[in-house]
Amino acid sequence: MLDNGHRSPWLWVPTLYLAEGIPYILVNNISVALMANMGVPNGKMALFTSLLYLPWTIKPFWSPFVDIVKTKRWWIVFTQILLTACFVGLTLSLPHPDSFTIAGGNTPIGLFGLMLVFFWITAFASATHDIAADGYYMLALDDNEQALFVGIRSTFYRIATILGQGGLLYIAGHLARTTQNIPMAWQITLLVATVLFGVLTLWHTRALPHSEKSVAAQRTPSDILREFGLTFVSFFTKKGVWLGILFLLLYRLPEALSLKLIFPFMMSPVEQGGLGLGLDQIGIIYSTIGIICLTVGGILGGWYISRVGLKRALWPMALCMTLPCLAFIYLSMMQPSSVVWITLALAIEQFGYGFGFTAFMMVMIHISEGTYKTAHYAICTAFMALSMLLPGMAAGYLQEQVGYIGFFWLVMICCLPVLLVTFLMRRKLE
Repeated sequence: MLDNGHRSPWLWVPTLYLAEGIPYILVNNISVALMANMGVPNGKMALFTSLLYLPWTIKPFWSPFVDIVKTKRWWIVFTQILLTACFVGLTLSLPHPDSFTIAGGNTPIGLFGLMLVFFWITAFASATHDIAADGYYMLALDDNEQALFVGIRSTFYRIATILGQGGLLYIAGHLARTTQNIPMAWQITLLVATVLFGVLTLWHTRALPHSEKSVAAQRTPSDILREFGLTFVSFFTKKGVWLGILFLLLYRLPEALSLKLIFPFMMSPVEQGGLGLGLDQIGIIYSTIGIICLTVGGILGGWYISRVGLKRALWPMALCMTLPCLAFIYLSMMQPSSVVWITLALAIEQFGYGFGFTAFMMVMIHISEGTYKTAHYAICTAFMALSMLLPGMAAGYLQEQVGYIGFFWLVMICCLPVLLVTFLMRRKLE
């Protein structure tokens, strides 16, 4: 345990998980909205932003080195300084295509080359920060404190999502609407994110308790690498693990296909099959109200599983994963102009996903049970990231071929594999 000098966890746990959530949202969500708003075609936008998931897919391979080299606190401070520098790089490298190119939806992805490099560095730094922050949380707090603050860390991660996705989108949309200059609006928005994250970084250089000695002094590199190998071997030799992997890869298939196209769909003009919403409207409707509904759905999902058990809850929750598909089929076919109806449909979509996703998290915990529970859970999260990366790479090109209505019907068809793996997994659960 770290010597925290009687420093209250309230001083650093909430801000640490704000700092964990903001770069993840910037890389995986804001990048999509930014490029779509700047006129990058959906195919290339979805391909390149999906590739940004890769660091979270492969992070178990370098997580042992976070244990071997320096301390968890050192890694947190180092990655936050690096992330702040990357935010500055993103702000300065933002291209400024002319309004005619943006309106035509033909902005070359090549203009974003340098910016994508900074997004990639941000993604790797953010994934490393996740490893260090979660490990530090377990080292710095005793068991009772960990139990007390587990809800706090989750809450502030959600707040980071609302600030990062809802707040930044609102700022970008409002500035674009008032200045009629989309690149400048995004540059100011990224500057706001840079200042916010820089303040968090400065705070953590002082607020985080210091460790008495490096974790590496307690375990040798050979011990850690040997344990690393054992965790992988023991994971892939578990009984029923391949069905578990199939479940992890397919249960979120509809969401993985649709996620990269939600922002473009909502932003696209009505005559192009979209909803014609501004970014500021999306920031309020989808990224604030929607995330609240997502959180409520997740809480109720956890309560439901605790009451009836995972096996009985699995079918209702898998069926709830189809609700987002139905909501977007309705929105794409009817293209309602009423903000109330759009908000209601998106609220249902997010609630259904939050409720259904709880079962996914519980299955990951079920698969991870055993000697190396923490390491096996990290491997499961890698497969979770892979399940989002691969479908997302092709999603934009599919939409360009069949339009938004056809695309969301394809997403609906992809619910069939979800039901199949749910049927197989349910038979294996006790």
